[in-house]
Amino acid sequence: MGSVRISDTTEALFMDFRYQGRRCREYTALVDTPANRKKLEKVLAKIEAEIAAGTFVYANYFPNSKALKRLERSAAQVAAATVMTPVATAVDSVIKDAAPETPLFEAFANQWVDEHSIEWRRSHIRSLLSTLNSRLIPQFGGKAVGQITKADILAFRATLAKVKGRGDKEGLSPKRINEIVGLLSQIVDEAADRFEFTSPTTNIKRLRLRKTDVDPFSLTDVQRILATVRVDYKQYFVTRFFTGMRTGEVHGLKWKYVDFDLRVIRVRETFVLGEDEYTKTDGSQRDIQMSQPVFDALQEQFKVTGKASEYVFCNLAGEPLDNKNFSDRIWYPLLLHLGLQKRRPYQMRHTAATLWLASGEAPEWIARQLGHTSTEMLFRVYSRYVPNLTRQDGSAMERLLASRLSTGSLVAIEANNAPSGQGDQVSRAGGIVYIPAAEVQAQPVPKPRGVYGARHHRQDRASQHGPDAVHKDDYGGSEPQPPPQWHRAMVQHASSLARMTH
Repeated sequence: MGSVRISDTTEALFMDFRYQGRRCREYTALVDTPANRKKLEKVLAKIEAEIAAGTFVYANYFPNSKALKRLERSAAQVAAATVMTPVATAVDSVIKDAAPETPLFEAFANQWVDEHSIEWRRSHIRSLLSTLNSRLIPQFGGKAVGQITKADILAFRATLAKVKGRGDKEGLSPKRINEIVGLLSQIVDEAADRFEFTSPTTNIKRLRLRKTDVDPFSLTDVQRILATVRVDYKQYFVTRFFTGMRTGEVHGLKWKYVDFDLRVIRVRETFVLGEDEYTKTDGSQRDIQMSQPVFDALQEQFKVTGKASEYVFCNLAGEPLDNKNFSDRIWYPLLLHLGLQKRRPYQMRHTAATLWLASGEAPEWIARQLGHTSTEMLFRVYSRYVPNLTRQDGSAMERLLASRLSTGSLVAIEANNAPSGQGDQVSRAGGIVYIPAAEVQAQPVPKPRGVYGARHHRQDRASQHGPDAVHKDDYGGSEPQPPPQWHRAMVQHASSLARMTH
């Protein structure tokens, strides 16, 4: 029984059947779609019917097949191979009709961007077009989007790891490669949905990214920075270190969003690529509570820019701060001056998060301050800094146990089990008596049993009633073997404990 299958290498359909005791595979350029499969199955059914009837001529269906060379052909078959028969013409027509006609990648990609641009921020559109024009269109622009194969995409991804990267680096980073291939996948997947062909991006896995740790400042480093930074930037640094605002959020902060009466900063806009935009996500829309240092810093800043600009932090022209200018002229020179490790300004946000965690603030509150919708990211990103800052390493339990055990805290027991004379000295509640832990009677040690218990019983009777009170029955009629030295010591210890409890 023949079948229509998909090739692992070309991802195109082929027919698999048996003829003259041999297995035959005839490949096509058709992609795997329900319509293409249905048409090839009809052709295959006709082939098998002719094979069963003995009228099948291989060359009539596949005149250019390599299988003709290894099959035992008759003279008629050889002659038929030189002429395109009506049957072969019909099969070729089926294949051509089934092949999807798709636009060129460049035309479809531009159409896709135009259709979806209304959904995106301007900064995202600018970044997307940069990737499209510099990476994807030069590679796939002149190819029909339906003819892009999985092999083409994997080969393209491999070249991205070898091109010149930023600075002296060879090859783009895995994160950047995932972004480029991800954009290609979105476009091709959309085309596959519209033109009904199987997307070649199926089962292409993203490259594994190395986990990068955040590198926040310690509170001592923060104090050094605030004591050293230029006077006109001190309020800016205080706000960033103690609110956790993103760079675009603090640069786009306007005075109308600062509420001194309620002591909150309303994050409603962000400044990205020279323009005011909506925040990164809906969750980024939030109200940040001002701590006292932030409240004082913003009041001082209002004296400087409150009437000069709508922006809280601005340049001499009243425009928002430029991130690159700030980094190159203020941030990195300051770190170099203080001898601190070079790191991005974004680490000020991480510093705020770790300081909040160190002070014992509720994780849910910290997540809201940072604009996270849950605490998952908080614990995943900052958890390793919490033990170092808050000493959550078991020492708190040590201090609790030492305090309670040394002061002799009260213990609840039933009133019936309270020691005599305690009824008037301790508090009672619902039949429960609370007495100092030191006055609670310890659980008695049980008496020894068995052969060695009997020996202990004989010794105890002799000590109380004299040697004559000891009988052989105490040993079961005969003198037992003496216990080993370790057991004798254990019994003596148990006996002394029993006398102490009684």
